[in-house]
Amino acid sequence: MDDYREPGKIILINGPSSTGKSTLSLALQESLPLPFWHFSFDHLRDSKALPMARFKRGEFKWPTMRPAVFDGFHRCLPVLAEAGNSLIVDHIIESERWMSDLVKLLSAFDVFFVGVHCTLPELERRERERGNRRIGEARTDYQVVHDLAEYDLEIDSTQPNQDNVDRLIDAWKSRRRPTAFERIAKRFQCT
Repeated sequence: MDDYREPGKIILINGPSSTGKSTLSLALQESLPLPFWHFSFDHLRDSKALPMARFKRGEFKWPTMRPAVFDGFHRCLPVLAEAGNSLIVDHIIESERWMSDLVKLLSAFDVFFVGVHCTLPELERRERERGNRRIGEARTDYQVVHDLAEYDLEIDSTQPNQDNVDRLIDAWKSRRRPTAFERIAKRFQCT
């Protein structure tokens, strides 16, 4: 192929369940000066790409398949970016292994890493109101998700979403090196 394309850029948004990552991501997608895909595990689950009904019926064991599903999700990100697609990835990076894997997989790309914070009472309120999350997920995520990372930008999702979008875009446009991912890579000895 002789149609060389620049690799895509990645805005990786990390935060607990119900913190507003998808709301932020969709608003970013509408406001960024470049076309970005919004991509998350929820898209795989909600599109029925995964046999979720059969997991719920007990035909397949989610705990057995989960590691391969998330490994595949993580591995598809650099492939999409290498093809020239810019991505807004909203994710819950729940383990040191996932953080290490993502840093290794994405180290060749321009990654802007964003932490989304919210108070635990607000997360739990949102989780109850959504009605499509297992109660307790937000608390579990809240206890670990930010312990593993350092960010290029941290935002509070209890603030107005458009203010967060504007702040994120301004910070993304003025990003500098070393990036948070480059600093984390040194910690995991990925450089």
